[in-house]
Amino acid sequence: MKNKNAILDKIKLSDEIKEIILKSPSCIFLNTRDEILSLAMSNQLHGEFEVAYDVPGHGRIVEATVTKCTNGLAVNYPTPYMRRRDPECMTVADPKQTDKIRYTDQFGVPFDSVRLETFDWLKQQNLAVMFFVLGGYGPETGRGAMLIAPDNAGFFIGGLADLQGMVPAESIPEQFHIRSAIYLAPPFRHTHFNGKQVVVHNRLNEMHEVFSYNLYPGPSAKKGVYGVLLSIGEDEGLPTLHGSTVQLVTPYDNITTIMHEGASGGGKSEMLEHVHREEDGRLLVGKNSVTGEKRYLALNQACTLRPVTDDMVLCMPAIKDKEYLWAKDAEQAWFVRVNHIRNYGTDPYLEKATIHPKEPLIFLNLRGVPDSTCLIWEHTEDKPGIPCPNPRVIIPRQLVAGVVNTEVEVMIRSFGIRTPLCTKEKPSYGIAGYLHILPASLAWLWRLVAPRGHDNPSITETQGMTSEGVGSYWPFAAGRMVDHANLLLRQIQNTPKVRYTLSPNQHVGAWWVSFMPQWVSREYLARRGYAKFLPEQVVPARCPLLGYTLNSMQIEGTMIPKWFLQVQTQPEVGEEGYDHGSQIMQDFFERELHKFLHPDLDPLGKQIITCCLDKGTVRDYDTLLYDIFV
Repeated sequence: MKNKNAILDKIKLSDEIKEIILKSPSCIFLNTRDEILSLAMSNQLHGEFEVAYDVPGHGRIVEATVTKCTNGLAVNYPTPYMRRRDPECMTVADPKQTDKIRYTDQFGVPFDSVRLETFDWLKQQNLAVMFFVLGGYGPETGRGAMLIAPDNAGFFIGGLADLQGMVPAESIPEQFHIRSAIYLAPPFRHTHFNGKQVVVHNRLNEMHEVFSYNLYPGPSAKKGVYGVLLSIGEDEGLPTLHGSTVQLVTPYDNITTIMHEGASGGGKSEMLEHVHREEDGRLLVGKNSVTGEKRYLALNQACTLRPVTDDMVLCMPAIKDKEYLWAKDAEQAWFVRVNHIRNYGTDPYLEKATIHPKEPLIFLNLRGVPDSTCLIWEHTEDKPGIPCPNPRVIIPRQLVAGVVNTEVEVMIRSFGIRTPLCTKEKPSYGIAGYLHILPASLAWLWRLVAPRGHDNPSITETQGMTSEGVGSYWPFAAGRMVDHANLLLRQIQNTPKVRYTLSPNQHVGAWWVSFMPQWVSREYLARRGYAKFLPEQVVPARCPLLGYTLNSMQIEGTMIPKWFLQVQTQPEVGEEGYDHGSQIMQDFFERELHKFLHPDLDPLGKQIITCCLDKGTVRDYDTLLYDIFV
């Protein structure tokens, strides 16, 4: 735009936003991705650019370095803490209903003064303003949003532009209505919040404000927008789910659509990846951590993958068959974690897409050398010899092969959990087999407790079995847990044709398995199509919370050994070790589910939770909602 007033005359903005823009020394209204990437490397020295700020009382602080590589920008942070999301970073400033900690309670002062300080700081900066649309809708739908940021944070702006889809300032339609504004002020992390990641949500009557006080885009941009979408979902009765979605086309041209949900680290991005193969083409089903034994599977032809969503799923009103769940992507790019890619050849498809992209990409927590190629298996080290567990690359949807851009009908909703090693000597909750079939009522409970699980790579450290919260999206929501519990239950009630499964990753009992359970289960379920399981094909799991387990699983003529399906049959675990793990899981469920016994909980929900607290059987769960055999 030629000047500040041009955009102010074109779009309706609050007086506070207008004042920030008018009083700033300069303000760029962004129109193209190239413009943003150029901004990210302005004033570079020898291919590297420091995103730094003069912070009162702290001097000049470098928040991130940006390196210009041949295939994009490699962004790195000085401290390990800033390389992953702090799960406790969100706080709520407004007086509306919430179960989250309020800003006043957490920091001891009202947010109003800090809000005005943030605006005053922005007025003193050279700014960049970007417009985008919430949730992948068109700009004409009225779901408009904007980011106001210091112009040296170009990589952050570019990440959000990729994830949500930028609307050029020069072509904003008349219907464009700002429903949310993100204000970026990194120095406040040091002046006000003792170096911690803090994201403040302030829900005004006509505007959802997000104050991002750090430069890691996970909590500050991507999940900030997710929080706004969740608030919209509370009003509209359609939650934005935390899951990846893929259409699987079998070698026989049958199509099955699976949505894979779960806490961070639960395998959502991996569900969209091609199965990882050994050098000879076989699949490593598992490696016994006690004996060293390995088991393989020969899979000559895997399903064709048509990715639909990577992390944030917009649930749509029924389009055709009202008994399925209809979904589309809430994002325009994917925030792909690549910690499991540790050497060349692990995932040739993703490697090719990132080494020779059609346009420059944004990499985080990966080594970058000026004018060289940023490689997704060269992870930044947290300490010498210890790689960062959360390396990422932002991949625009249009660069993903076979991506589906329309709404899809979800047939199967799977749930993922990271599980630790489990043996007789060291029992744990790592008792889940390769694939479990869940009654719908039990599937709802898993979405309430949403275990973060073992060795979570995406967030700062937590101890033991902890919960990501309702829907596994709770860290990003500003409302009440009970309202989201009811939303999810009604959604399950209204989509009776959807089936539910669960798969672990990392370990199955004493066997290290990586993400192979969900990859193998994906192939198995796609080949079965929508055929129902017969009573003789499954058996109640020894732990009722795991639903049903298979009596056998056959892929292309090869049987998966029974000990991968029913973990108590592993001699390293046995029934005693399994039962100890089952008790750990039961205790965890009981601890988490008590939080939902609220007067506003749907009566059916209370029945289902009571069933768990009373240690009900799998068949008890079946009688409460949909019987998997009917």
